[in-house]
Amino acid sequence: MGLLGKLLSPFTTASQAAPEAPKASPAATLAEPAATASAASVGALASTLTVQFEGCVLHPYQDSVGVWTIGYGSTRGFDGKPITAATPCLTEPLARSLLARDLGAAIREVQADVKVDLSMNQWAALGDFIYNVGAGNFRASTLLKKLNAKDWTGAAAEIDKWDHAGGRELAGLLRRREAEKALFERTT
Repeated sequence: MGLLGKLLSPFTTASQAAPEAPKASPAATLAEPAATASAASVGALASTLTVQFEGCVLHPYQDSVGVWTIGYGSTRGFDGKPITAATPCLTEPLARSLLARDLGAAIREVQADVKVDLSMNQWAALGDFIYNVGAGNFRASTLLKKLNAKDWTGAAAEIDKWDHAGGRELAGLLRRREAEKALFERTT
């Protein structure tokens, strides 16, 4: 089992996996985030943040800025199409499968974009951050530029700036950014 499978194994079992969920190709497996980092621990840390801040809603709903969402904040179904009001309700195992898919994509984004070594905590914090703000926003961010320049303090400070949605500061996003930053800065 590759690192991605290890990261996501707490979310799915063979009997829970959605039949329509896409299979990861061998090329989609991840390198170890750091020599001392445990793949399972990175996945557990990232998913703990994601589950805590997203919650789970098994029917389609609009988030705080009107984006149709389902499960643990997924905006696309297993078919890759956007969630709509007509999207069928999920079961908890299917919601976990979407979470695993989307969090796996966020973690792969960390691997693709960050060119410096990260601690397990930094890897997990960035996985949750990307899950929430999106890969494109992360790729274009000053946060990534500072990370790749090894400006750890500056990168951590950038996390705080992502507490707005729809042009206004949201208390829930502020709490999430504080939790991500605390995890990013934690050395043990």
